[in-house]
Amino acid sequence: MEKLNSQSADIIAENIDHLKIIFPEAFTEGNIDFDTLKQLLGGAVEEREEKYGLNWHGKRRARQLALTPSTGTLRPCPEESVDWDATQNLMIEGDNLEVMKLLQKSYAGKLKLIYIDPPYNTGKDFVYPDNFQDNIKNYLELTGQVEGGAKISSNTEASGRFHTDWLNMMYPRLKLARNLLTDDGFLVVSIDDSELNNLRQVLNEILGEENFAAVLVFDRNRKNDAKLFSVGHEYMVVYARNKALLTERNVRLRAKKEGVEEVREEFERLRRLHSDDWTLVGKGLREYYATFEEDDPRLPLTRFNKVDERGPYRTDGNPSWPGGGGPRYDVPHPVTCRPCKVPSRGWVWPTYERMKEEIDKDNIIFGPDETTIPGVRMTLFEKDDQVMRSVTFSYAQKASQDFAKIFDGKKAFDNPKSYIDMERIIDYLSNPGDLVLDFFAGSGTTAHGVMLSNVRATTDRRFICVQLPEPLNPENKDQKVASDFCDSIGKPRNIAEITKERLRRAGKIIKEEYTEYKGDVGFRVFKLDASNIRAWEPNRDNLEQTLLDHAEHIVAGRTEQDILYELLLKLGLDLTVPIEQKSIAGKTVHSIGAGALLVCLSDSIDRDAIESLAQGIVGWHKELKPAVDTRVVFRDSAFTDDVAKTNLAAILQQHGLEDVRSL
Repeated sequence: MEKLNSQSADIIAENIDHLKIIFPEAFTEGNIDFDTLKQLLGGAVEEREEKYGLNWHGKRRARQLALTPSTGTLRPCPEESVDWDATQNLMIEGDNLEVMKLLQKSYAGKLKLIYIDPPYNTGKDFVYPDNFQDNIKNYLELTGQVEGGAKISSNTEASGRFHTDWLNMMYPRLKLARNLLTDDGFLVVSIDDSELNNLRQVLNEILGEENFAAVLVFDRNRKNDAKLFSVGHEYMVVYARNKALLTERNVRLRAKKEGVEEVREEFERLRRLHSDDWTLVGKGLREYYATFEEDDPRLPLTRFNKVDERGPYRTDGNPSWPGGGGPRYDVPHPVTCRPCKVPSRGWVWPTYERMKEEIDKDNIIFGPDETTIPGVRMTLFEKDDQVMRSVTFSYAQKASQDFAKIFDGKKAFDNPKSYIDMERIIDYLSNPGDLVLDFFAGSGTTAHGVMLSNVRATTDRRFICVQLPEPLNPENKDQKVASDFCDSIGKPRNIAEITKERLRRAGKIIKEEYTEYKGDVGFRVFKLDASNIRAWEPNRDNLEQTLLDHAEHIVAGRTEQDILYELLLKLGLDLTVPIEQKSIAGKTVHSIGAGALLVCLSDSIDRDAIESLAQGIVGWHKELKPAVDTRVVFRDSAFTDDVAKTNLAAILQQHGLEDVRSL
């Protein structure tokens, strides 16, 4: 029975494994032969000291920091969550660097959109001073969870490290973010002028300059006392994970549009051939349509089955409209359920059943109620005249007002990002069912935007937001309102509490305003902490006591639920995967992911219970019929001796449960 690894994904080891697959000749006795690797690359590796790129003191260490596995875990907090059992959303309290390391196995390549609004480099102190040796300990000290008094050094322009400190903070986080994106995903970063150029160069290095999509400019309409220029705009820098995939999609859609031109050319040919005899022209056009294959993108044009001097037109609508117009039927609004206002030209599709197909694909955008006319979604690259403009006005002022209403009129957060702006970005760059991450969650704007996007377009996007529990100081005038608000609701004074309370209240408001909406406005809360599995830390001066201390591998005070969710992280399972439990031979056994993982964390398993426990697990496994190979995990210290452990593993393996481990 193997021991379970207690660390997060080892990115360095994974990269080396990939390299071995591509260039096995470059390895000698397990080590990389860089001379051979250079030859295999055709001598393309340059050895010059000088090269184009952005360099700063600490860059190598920042890169290494992203590759160092985390020994932490995420502890579940159902009591702070909303709709724990059903929700698919996550709110994670902790240092985002460590959290993203822990998410690597479960969420690598699964996030369609990552949006962040990191601390702007304004010369103030940072709250992300990464400790290379022990980042979990550093995090707990920094956030006041253990004594230690970790201090935050100043980052003034006169310090000589003004840009360096900010880059060292951002680089490892952006490096890890890339791994989490889907192949057709997007990374969006809000920024101001102070670090725009450096951010672009860092993202060019991490994501590739060829994957740059745009710099969006948002005019926030701020007033200030500037003497030269009144700067009221901010940026969103947008990169694709693989822009080539989007280009291929653009080509396919353009080919579809070019099919329309073919029909027009055929119409002109028939008109010239038949000298404006519209009966013959129409007959020839219908014969032309009959040659289309079933999957021909021009097939919808066959509805235009009449012709006159202006070309083909439809007759399946209201005959009182010129050219027949479009069909007219009731389209119920997804929230009010009342018929939507019909456009003057009628609907595009011949029947509601056909339009419902487009609604189900989330290709139709509905307004807040039935008095607005639904429109066709403007998706990226779909039409040349429908892509998002790079310069736009922000709804920052309305967002700030609405944010204050959520918090009983109190200004609990300075200059919160506009949830309306975020809703537009989310709608534009993601699809129904996609997963959206914000690892500088702040006031929770991105998660709020996902909720509103779902309710207004009846979609099921999910969110993960991560926020450091940065302490709030009531003596600091900029933090006093937020600090006092935390006191008023009986919560600890930190920013993560503001984030969670905003999501609770936003979800409640959505339920009250959209009474017919039955979607997900809940979230599961997790908190970063040291691993539940005790690390081997020998005391050289008293090895005997060390052995006694490590007889139990689980940290004192941790619950079965804590351990279960750490197993999900270590084994690469989604943190919202369903968990069932069953009593077998007097022991509680958990089934995770419909049998993908079976766990028994009983603290005592003697020889007498082995047979009945093993047979019960085998029987439940047969009932569950998981689609993947099942892993079974036990608490190592539960077994009375090695014989009991060996016998249990043998019985399970005889019945096809080969992967049996202990922790």
